[in-house]
Amino acid sequence: MKNESVLCIICARGGSKGIPNKNIRSLIGKPLLVYTIEQALAAEIFDHIVMSTDSDQIAEVAKKHGAEVFFKRPVQMATDEVSKLPARRHALLESEKHFNQTFSVVIDLDATSPLRIPADIVNAYQQFLEQGNDNLITAMPARRSPYFNLIELAKNGKVVLSKELEIPVERRQDSPPCYDMNASIYIWKRNVLLNEDSLFLDKTGLYVMPEERSIDIDSELDFQFVEWIMQSRR
Repeated sequence: MKNESVLCIICARGGSKGIPNKNIRSLIGKPLLVYTIEQALAAEIFDHIVMSTDSDQIAEVAKKHGAEVFFKRPVQMATDEVSKLPARRHALLESEKHFNQTFSVVIDLDATSPLRIPADIVNAYQQFLEQGNDNLITAMPARRSPYFNLIELAKNGKVVLSKELEIPVERRQDSPPCYDMNASIYIWKRNVLLNEDSLFLDKTGLYVMPEERSIDIDSELDFQFVEWIMQSRR
């Protein structure tokens, strides 16, 4: 696995609207983003673990807990209106310039996914290599199915299933397997990250994680739920 040069990037911007200062808010005694830094360190597959942020406060916390911070994310890459892709590319290119080396694989760990474990990172990367993927995303088995209980309103106002088969599904258990992306781990070959704008390619891999490790904190309710899970485990 260490034949490749692997860069870990953790993106955490300061302007969260749903939960102010979300990335450094205390979760069971430590800032939220620290869980991801610790998981990356424990995985022991990275040449470097780099933080991409527009916030001096986040940068200070990240440095204190073992991440490398040597650039600041441009303001135009740290708003609600832009995708995360430019920030990932920026982090890769800044890291290659700083360390004077080319990374063959980039792994982005979302700072708002504290329930993953280091084995998820290692196993996802192992699967990425074994399958010869161009990129890889993570997901959990979906609780609801577009073939059974996800519905849409058609243009004529009619309620319809999101997806239908020739033979209607009468039990959710009989519907085709579906997955919810959990925004936990993203893996790319270097040239794919720099040149492809779509996440879904011909050689995109899927690593499935259990629901109890798949919560992405995006709201106050998510935060409280994760806090409850962590307290219960203790």
